[in-house]
Amino acid sequence: MTGTEDEDLLLAVVNSAPVIGGRPTDGLDAPNAADWARSLGGSGTDAERERLREVRDTLHRLIRGTCEDVTPLTSALARARLRPAVSPAGVDWRLEAPPDAALAARTVLAWSRVTTELPHRLRPCANPECNLFLIDHSRPGTARWCSMATCGNRMKARAHARKGRGEG
Repeated sequence: MTGTEDEDLLLAVVNSAPVIGGRPTDGLDAPNAADWARSLGGSGTDAERERLREVRDTLHRLIRGTCEDVTPLTSALARARLRPAVSPAGVDWRLEAPPDAALAARTVLAWSRVTTELPHRLRPCANPECNLFLIDHSRPGTARWCSMATCGNRMKARAHARKGRGEG
């Protein structure tokens, strides 16, 4: 996978549990969850979605800094391996994993690449009422919100209102 594909997959998985209308949701339980998993290259099985849920929930805690237990990520990679494929263009690494384990393994590998190549750029949205994450590609590395159009505007409006009330 390319860097952009890794980032897209990682964000799709970690952002599959949004807060909608003030209520936490789980996209892995949605009626179209199997189709969603297949659109990411998965099999769409219940077992695959359960592995993805374990990986997603562990990544949420790791990214937020609320745990250091990587056991579910290790488990997601237990039946996977990377096999080199050599061509005149160089070496390409191909993931080999059972169909219901491949998407979770790809997600863990994508997380590893992002955190290695873009250290401290994968972070939770600064809106405490949001459960989404972002990968900060801004030059200064100061992006704070999953979306400027939603959380960014909402948080700036709240700050402006507090200042208007003399709160800070």
